[in-house]
Amino acid sequence: MHQRIKNKLALLPDQPGCYLMKDRQGTIIYVGKAKVLKNRVRSYFTGTHDGKTLRLVNEIEDFEYIVTSSNIEALILELNLIKKHDPKYNIMLKDDKTYPFIKLTNERHPRLIITRKVKKDNGKYFGPYPNVIAANETKKLLDRIYPLRKCNTLPDRVCLYYHLGQCLAPCVKEVPQEKYKTMMGEITRFLNGGYQEIKNELSDKMHEAAEELDFERAKEYRDQIAHIVVTMEKQKMMSNDYTDRDVFGFAYDKGWMCVQVFFVRQGKLIERDVSLFPIYDEPDQELLTYLGQFYSKVNHFKPKEIFLPESVDTQLAEQLLQVKILTPKIGQKKELLNLASKNASIALGEKFALIDRDEDRTIKAVERLGEQLGIYTPHRIEAFDNSNIQGTNPVSALVVFIDGKPEKREYRKYKIKTVKGPDDYESMREVVRRRYSRVLKEGLPLPDLIIIDGGKGHVEAVRDILENELGLEVPLSGLVKDEKHRTSELMIGNPLEIIPLNRSSQEFYLLQRIQDEVHRFAISFHRQLRGKNAFQSLLDEIEGIGEKRKKQLLKHFGSVKKMREATIEEVQAAGIPRPVAQELVKKLQE
Repeated sequence: MHQRIKNKLALLPDQPGCYLMKDRQGTIIYVGKAKVLKNRVRSYFTGTHDGKTLRLVNEIEDFEYIVTSSNIEALILELNLIKKHDPKYNIMLKDDKTYPFIKLTNERHPRLIITRKVKKDNGKYFGPYPNVIAANETKKLLDRIYPLRKCNTLPDRVCLYYHLGQCLAPCVKEVPQEKYKTMMGEITRFLNGGYQEIKNELSDKMHEAAEELDFERAKEYRDQIAHIVVTMEKQKMMSNDYTDRDVFGFAYDKGWMCVQVFFVRQGKLIERDVSLFPIYDEPDQELLTYLGQFYSKVNHFKPKEIFLPESVDTQLAEQLLQVKILTPKIGQKKELLNLASKNASIALGEKFALIDRDEDRTIKAVERLGEQLGIYTPHRIEAFDNSNIQGTNPVSALVVFIDGKPEKREYRKYKIKTVKGPDDYESMREVVRRRYSRVLKEGLPLPDLIIIDGGKGHVEAVRDILENELGLEVPLSGLVKDEKHRTSELMIGNPLEIIPLNRSSQEFYLLQRIQDEVHRFAISFHRQLRGKNAFQSLLDEIEGIGEKRKKQLLKHFGSVKKMREATIEEVQAAGIPRPVAQELVKKLQE
């Protein structure tokens, strides 16, 4: 433990607040909250921890804290800080999907549609439906029962829906507003849980039609009732009060937590959501943070009630979410809460084997690699590779691996601008100069390890740029391939030394994946550029063919190969003047 951290620990207050853990580059890697800052922050640097928490502690080089006046303020501040800094060790719910609603539009001729956006347009929104299939099935059912218009704009004649009895054809017939008002009222009642009443009313109408010997109309009512039964009553009833509620259960073990959410709508369990993530705080505190993020999503529906296990501070949760929070003690509701926790426990057990395997391939491999290279654990690895054919269309590519996994959003492509001819060393110097000049200028995170796909000459060229031009001291290594183009050996240090790696180890497989990925990325960019330039260079030499005619030709023929096989008359047919067509055919045949 650093002396600076020891001094700060001695000054921590015994008040609620948030703390921010930083790594050696000053990046915030974890944000937490505490009822008593002094006790919580000190706990990270005393006692024993599981491997996952130990990794966090080993990265901490400094910390800050912010005192708040209450626990709820600390919880809200923690959520805001996580959103702002996106620390890598915090729970971040990346899933930004929104659930669909059924919307009854506010138009002269109303429609019933499925939408994921809620607007202030005086339309009526019902939902959301966590189960998209249930939303679609419910809409189809209502389309069969209530013949509202289906088209976005009114056509000039009736469509198939009219002949199927699912549209009143307002395009050619006058539909009284009173009829629309009646249908909209019934749809609203239906979607607010009154489908049982609608079913009973349809049943009465069916019997009346049968008594009047109108068997065709009776059959229509019978079919509508059957659709209601199939669509709305196939779910198991979880309660008889028709209250919308979310039921949260959780389980934790070995520093991991699984949360299961049961969505109960109109008394029925219609869907569930499962989340699995590492935790560094007390489980009940982590669940509060999870709840805050879960309901902060855009258009995320808050039900009338939320059920939480009794270990969670329900008063704090109620203050945070502004929703009624309950912990059932007996009966069917208690069984439902237990069922959610039981499912979470089962899911957690099933995932552990996969988690262990994934950690061995990624973060543990990264840790062992750092040990073998004699450097800090290289959480962030950046790798470069060049690609060209005899100096034509030279490009370079950068891939980024964070904790042993590719971070594709941070991949970068580079066209070589200053190097003429096939000079791999100068190409690498240019790209590294461009990359890390920008990193320093914009304050972007520096890598813990740079890997160059190449040998001693490539590494020394890059070292010259990093150390002598940019003043950076970042561990630098070269990854060499054998004659069969397979990952062979790793070199690092100054002077460079070969690091013996076990070829069956996960750290060697990690290096192999990095080298294959950067090579693939560079080659794909080079092919893309080469194909584009080949087409441009052929046609750019011909007078009378500009950007517009190039597009015209490619659209007409589909490829340069077919263009080569074309006659002058066929080129003319693409809208090209005869003199230009003659010159084009001549050039292509050459």
